[in-house]
Amino acid sequence: MVTGGAGFIGSHLVDRLMAEGYTVLVLDNLSNGNIKNIQSHLRDPSFSFIRADLKEKRKLEKKLDGVDCVFHFAANPEVRVGEVDPFVHFNENLVATFNLLEAMRKSETARIIVFASTSTVYGEASKLPTPEDYAPMIPISTYGASKLGCEALISSYAYTFGLRGLILRLANIVGSRATHGVILDFIEKLRRGTGKLDILGDGSQKKSYLHVEDCVDAILCVTKAFLGGGKRVDVYNVGSIDQIAIARIAEIVVREMGILNVKLSFTGGVDGGRGWLGDVKFMHLSVGKLMKTGWRPKYPSEEALTLATREILRTAVL
Repeated sequence: MVTGGAGFIGSHLVDRLMAEGYTVLVLDNLSNGNIKNIQSHLRDPSFSFIRADLKEKRKLEKKLDGVDCVFHFAANPEVRVGEVDPFVHFNENLVATFNLLEAMRKSETARIIVFASTSTVYGEASKLPTPEDYAPMIPISTYGASKLGCEALISSYAYTFGLRGLILRLANIVGSRATHGVILDFIEKLRRGTGKLDILGDGSQKKSYLHVEDCVDAILCVTKAFLGGGKRVDVYNVGSIDQIAIARIAEIVVREMGILNVKLSFTGGVDGGRGWLGDVKFMHLSVGKLMKTGWRPKYPSEEALTLATREILRTAVL
């Protein structure tokens, strides 16, 4: 099962699982996902789709009949919404994950969960690149806090109820089918034709970006390694091997759109130059543990962003 399987990363994962011959069930309420992302699989006998909401606990349990591994990618992906309505992240992340784990606890077959967590669980890490054993983890956004809470729930259910949990802390993932993020934000602003691009923050932000193709490769590589091992719970960072500054991302998007004489204007930001309250200014995950599984990224951050911008420009309706 892939929860959130009609969404950005989830649908790309579904494509790969189907290509490798697995029987796949997608569960998605389509609040962020799009049925078009999985349209090509709807008539495949090895594929099934259920429109359902993880927050509806009673309807969930029977959906797991025959499922052995759950890729849990359903979530509200917009970090900034927590500044306005923190209940969204509590409900869409913690409540939904609790309900899923309860259904797995009662299931006879679904004993393995692969969870899409986030780099924001680390908060403002003092060590870059940040390894999986970094501590203390002090999230600065409700999104990061809710994801860290989900990690704790998964660990507790694994040790208490005999499940196994693989936690993947994702960097910024970019590519086709994305519905939010810096590339879409810049494209939307540039299409207004004002000749100026307003960039949130003071311009010093520097983070890692990974193309969704590399992300899915990593997910499958580390999942297969986890399934072949004996750990009850394991954690891996999933990100690129480098960082890129926000101003350079703006230059890439401007270049790919073919717009001349654009003035980059930084808003100054909030809380020490962050783009928004809860924004982590500097993020670079250590991926040494992941690379020991044999995974290698095809694209560094700049190439990933360039490729993703081209993909989004070909398909996005803004």
